[in-house]
Amino acid sequence: MMATSICHGFVTIFSWLRAAQPSTTNLKGTAPVSYDVVCLRPEVEFLRAGVTPPRSLTIAYRAPDDPEVPALMATARALVIGAVGPRLPASLFENSKLKLAQVTGAGVDRFDEPTLKRLGIPVCNVPGGSNTAVGDYAVTTASVLLRRFAWADAEIRAGNYVKFRARMIADNLAGLDGLTVGVVGLGTIGLAVAQAFHKRGCAILYYDPAPRDPTAVAAIDARPVTLDELLRTSDVVTLHVPFLPATKGLIGAAQLALMKPDAVLIQVARGGIVDEAALAAHLEAGRLAGAAVDVYSTEPPDATNPLFALKGDAARRLLFTPHFAGITRQSTAILFKTAWDNVVRVVSRGEAPLNRVY
Repeated sequence: MMATSICHGFVTIFSWLRAAQPSTTNLKGTAPVSYDVVCLRPEVEFLRAGVTPPRSLTIAYRAPDDPEVPALMATARALVIGAVGPRLPASLFENSKLKLAQVTGAGVDRFDEPTLKRLGIPVCNVPGGSNTAVGDYAVTTASVLLRRFAWADAEIRAGNYVKFRARMIADNLAGLDGLTVGVVGLGTIGLAVAQAFHKRGCAILYYDPAPRDPTAVAAIDARPVTLDELLRTSDVVTLHVPFLPATKGLIGAAQLALMKPDAVLIQVARGGIVDEAALAAHLEAGRLAGAAVDVYSTEPPDATNPLFALKGDAARRLLFTPHFAGITRQSTAILFKTAWDNVVRVVSRGEAPLNRVY
């Protein structure tokens, strides 16, 4: 869904790498050059995080739309990709020799699951590597929205210090202590977010038919509820579910209408889970105190996104970030190192992969 815009953004960063690596054909154009690993993100990203990809393996770094990728994939034993980027064509994996498809993050929605399952190619991720970063993001953005910090900044810059300060005091804005936080999706990341809010003195509700760690859930006194009850009761609603047919449009106009008018929504899951037009309408009508949006129905989002059309107070209730909630220097290093360790485990040592999703 993001192929054209994101792939074009890779061109510059990959261009210098191409000069350092041979083409997939030799000078006579008769035989392909074989690599152990095809990596669809530039080497410089790993080095910047302080992680050196394994020198024991030959690695071809290419942009996802590079015309040499299909030939490279036919002979490589492992593929490494980021969690965010264009969906990969199922045809890339047909007749390949891949022993591992490794994501340097949590999400695996760039793959065609039925195809990789049919071909028996293990798909692995790095669960939990960005837990702390996402927890920090959710707690921070909830506080920024509830207490209107970003909104106040804009008003002060516009010369409205006195008037807006008086409005903030009159509105009796809440901090996090004692609030109810509803977590939709209590997997690895959702649990970490719930724990972060619990540490700030919040009561935790969750909607998830099969939480990953019941013992950890009990330790923070989190209570299971229906989605409707969670939406009606929570002061903060934070989303942490994968993008699946069952979660597409999970939060639409009917669900938003259940939320308290002074509640805030944290959209840090995947684009397409929230109906952006419905969210824009609720913010415009003042029926929601705010929303932090880190993921979008198309990425990068285009100018027609209804959230970008909001003006005045409605726009001030929005906090945009560029699919960045889980990215810090520390989390990136953990994600990269864990991913490459798994590649070495499979390709060099012939062992079964860790963190296999399917």
